[in-house]
Amino acid sequence: MDALNQTRVTEFVFLGLTDNWVLEILFFMAFSVTYVLTLLGNILILVTIVFTPRLHTPMYFFLSNLSFIDICHSSVTMPKMLEGLLLEKKTISFDNCIAQLFFLHLFACAEIFLLTIMAYDRYVAICTPLHYPNVMNMRVCVQLVFALWLGGTVHSLVQTFLTTRLPYCGPNIIDSYFCDVPPVIKLACTDTYLTGMLIVSNSGTISLTCFLALIASYTVILVSLRKQSAEGRQKALSTCSAHFMVVALFFGPCIFIYTRPDTSFSIDKVVSVFYTVVTPLLNPLIYTLRNEEVKCAIKQLRRRQVFS
Repeated sequence: MDALNQTRVTEFVFLGLTDNWVLEILFFMAFSVTYVLTLLGNILILVTIVFTPRLHTPMYFFLSNLSFIDICHSSVTMPKMLEGLLLEKKTISFDNCIAQLFFLHLFACAEIFLLTIMAYDRYVAICTPLHYPNVMNMRVCVQLVFALWLGGTVHSLVQTFLTTRLPYCGPNIIDSYFCDVPPVIKLACTDTYLTGMLIVSNSGTISLTCFLALIASYTVILVSLRKQSAEGRQKALSTCSAHFMVVALFFGPCIFIYTRPDTSFSIDKVVSVFYTVVTPLLNPLIYTLRNEEVKCAIKQLRRRQVFS
């Protein structure tokens, strides 16, 4: 009760990535370029898919949604991180911190569900190709995307509720460069063991369960590819390997962070940078550089001067 009667924290202070100003300048330049490339790359994919009728298929519909999520996901943390690299004191108000936390989990969970749906789409296309047009028609695709956003919203609301229900009366130093549930609840003026367990049962379980489902689906796909022709097998492997690279790059850090909220390691910041900064940039690179259809569509749009 004494903790609850104390003054509530009105702002948090980030420790950031480093306190070395030379490294901060170098990080600022590197991450600024990364953020711009992330926006341009994902916008390029979105525009290419929208303006290319032959790409209006379930796979590319999901890919356009992935690009949209990556734009939003990176924009939740990157601008504030870049601002912090230029400021000596890196602060964020309590309300803005909670808002950042909410949208971070919304877009991260939406991406987890979308990658799982994309794996299911590839499973149906490769293992039951004759039923694919009926099983994965556009109406079903829209329903799946609506469901993933609904699921992401519910998950994010749960995470936000678990965080805001705790009292915060100091300290207010977050050992990170953005607001997330594990580092924020450590600052609560009460025991957070139960909250930590609920986080594991929510974020950790979602990440781990979806990842295992993805592994199972790709295992079935690889087994079924033995019956395919050499050309069909090569095309399927190219598509699936690109998807699996994205899955591994995104799920690995999420599982590492959200299955152990009560403990922290020095490498946590590096892992966080990887899934909030690097992965959104790698997605368009992986899907465009390895996908002949997308590259041809981009070339055709350049000739039509869509981007001029």
